[in-house]
Amino acid sequence: MDPANSPKNMILMNKPSAILLCASLGILSGCATSPPKSPENLCEIFQEHRDWYDAAKDARDKWGVPVHVPLAMMYQESSFKHNAAPPMEYFLGFIPIGRASDAYGYAQAKTMTWDDYVRETGNNWSSRSDFDDAMDFMGWFISKTHKINGVSKWDARAQYLNYHEGWGGYRRGSYKSKAWLVKVANKVDARSKRYAAQYKTCQKDLDSSWLWRLFFG
Repeated sequence: MDPANSPKNMILMNKPSAILLCASLGILSGCATSPPKSPENLCEIFQEHRDWYDAAKDARDKWGVPVHVPLAMMYQESSFKHNAAPPMEYFLGFIPIGRASDAYGYAQAKTMTWDDYVRETGNNWSSRSDFDDAMDFMGWFISKTHKINGVSKWDARAQYLNYHEGWGGYRRGSYKSKAWLVKVANKVDARSKRYAAQYKTCQKDLDSSWLWRLFFG
């Protein structure tokens, strides 16, 4: 086997090369990860998608964001679907006229906000349909929410309201007239707390498994 094509070297392929490879082979759908089978259980999510745990820890270490908060927000936004998008709207019930917004991907990030993230972080090869990038984006957003509006990075409810309404909208209290949104934010907060409790039961095992893979995998 040619050393350049060995499995080890292929694993070490950088993101631009990996994206180009997927595109050139026409198998972008195969490069995407399916939603977890048990999305209500954080431990099972990370056990099924081990690389997601690495991404969550990277966001935690880089942005100071607890792993359970962005995961709870992401589940609400996309159900962990890499290509999630708002439903198509129709004129007269059958003529497509576009989507309600340009939100897309795991984090349902809008193009303008994603562009701000790319500009500030320099993550030029990032993709909204890439879980690692989406998690880093959410870490960036949660961190900025803390700086701009003083919201704790652990407060999933207020973080989600900022995520949905924007920093200015949150300051103006735009969510106060949207009972449905407050209900959703409470749902995200409850899920975040469940995720946090679940994580306590499996963090040691996940970390041990990660270290084992690092040195012996």
